[in-house]
Amino acid sequence: MLTLTGLQDIIRIVLHLSSVLTCDKSRNQQAMGTTEQRHGAADISIAAPLLPTPAMDPAQEPPRRNVFAFICATLASMTTILMGYNLALMSGAELFMREDLGLTDEQVEVLSGSMNLFMLASILAAGWAADAIGRRGTIVLANAFLIAGALAMSLGGSYAVLLAARFVTSVGVGFAVVVAPVYAAEIAPASARGMLSSLPEIFVNAGILLSYISNYAFAGLPLPLGWRAMFAAGVAPPVLLAAGVVLAMPESPRWLAMRGRDGEAEAVLSRTSGSPAEAGHRLREIKQDAVAAEGDGAGRDLLAGASPPVMIRRILTDVIALQFFHQASGIDIIVLYSPLVFKQAGISSNTSVLAATVAVGAVKTGFILVATLFSDRVGRRPLLLGSTAGMAVALTSLAITLLCAASVTTTAACVACLLAYVAAFSVGIGPLTQTYSAEILPLRLRARGTSLGTAVNRLTCGVLSMTFISLADYISMAGCFFLYAGAAAAACVFVYLRLPETRGRSLEDMVQLFSM
Repeated sequence: MLTLTGLQDIIRIVLHLSSVLTCDKSRNQQAMGTTEQRHGAADISIAAPLLPTPAMDPAQEPPRRNVFAFICATLASMTTILMGYNLALMSGAELFMREDLGLTDEQVEVLSGSMNLFMLASILAAGWAADAIGRRGTIVLANAFLIAGALAMSLGGSYAVLLAARFVTSVGVGFAVVVAPVYAAEIAPASARGMLSSLPEIFVNAGILLSYISNYAFAGLPLPLGWRAMFAAGVAPPVLLAAGVVLAMPESPRWLAMRGRDGEAEAVLSRTSGSPAEAGHRLREIKQDAVAAEGDGAGRDLLAGASPPVMIRRILTDVIALQFFHQASGIDIIVLYSPLVFKQAGISSNTSVLAATVAVGAVKTGFILVATLFSDRVGRRPLLLGSTAGMAVALTSLAITLLCAASVTTTAACVACLLAYVAAFSVGIGPLTQTYSAEILPLRLRARGTSLGTAVNRLTCGVLSMTFISLADYISMAGCFFLYAGAAAAACVFVYLRLPETRGRSLEDMVQLFSM
């Protein structure tokens, strides 16, 4: 008890100091951003006639960056590290699991892709759990499943046991992937929401990179120990994260207000806003939105299948379509099967293949920072358009290089095209899919609507990942990437026609935006 109390005191002191830190330079940057927004609005409107300019309050001073909100969003988002780690770890571990346990190609396909299908139950349940026990409680529950799953994977000795362990892990991942972006969007002030709600995707990519490093680091251990050590390394992080969430992370102010706990909501908002006036303004908007949603029965419409208002149908349709396109371009094929792609390109050594996958993880993690830094400056829409167009070009180029005879030149070109595709994905549709989905859904629909969109995302990923090896045998690996390039091009058209800019708008303003 003494240790726990001391730890709580230290965390309170750190959070108190961080919450009062301000950066003078940030005010100048915010003012410059406002000027850039005014000058850039005309250009954006030309490209997208349906795009309204975010309303700015001239009496409101430029908001300060809030460190406490950043800490809270970071704690919630770090849970998704384990999603990236467990999902991508199979790409290298399966090379050793095949030999140790005698797994077939079909069993490897199922183990690699089944997580996406196993997630569906917990993804669909995550929205109800987040509304029932809160965003914070659901994140703690996710970490409990992640601990159990990592232990079971590291101790598994047969295909059946590994499949069961994969299911347990998937439950935790499903909870985390839904609730983390919802919490980050709800805790963040509008001026920093793009950056803070991109954090879950940053940590997913950090987990992917760590899994590739783990593959490479433990590859030299004796065969029965190497792949088990890779999975065992995923046990400690969720223990630490659960402790941090319990000790330091408050509940979402929007969930508190939805439950009528206005005093607690106001206390959280006062710590996550730039000023008391901003906190009061955010609380009034949240309460008005909650009352409006209760009155029109939006949450009941989603559950009962009744016909919701037109703008709600549009929002749900756009969320589902965006989540589909996020996976339809084959990003998780690269995450799971990049060693097979590199072997097809002419890299034969397992060590060289694993080293190349580390490069993929590094590029994916590095380029996602572009979206994080610029989504609140240039907007979501330009990044989404550039990302999807770049993916289509890179995937087409990758498919063409795979059609050529293997040589040093074609191998280098294949690696370069794959890295270009990963970079294009990471600067736009990768991190911004969850950001955009969470921020446009109304309060009463946010958790469950995010669950529905994420379920479509993981179902698409599961279908692609569990059929890639078989499809590549049937139409060739190059043919697969031509298909994914077509999906990326369709995503670009969808973004251009359907998605308005949301930068600078409050969460409570989104229904009005989509009703225009």
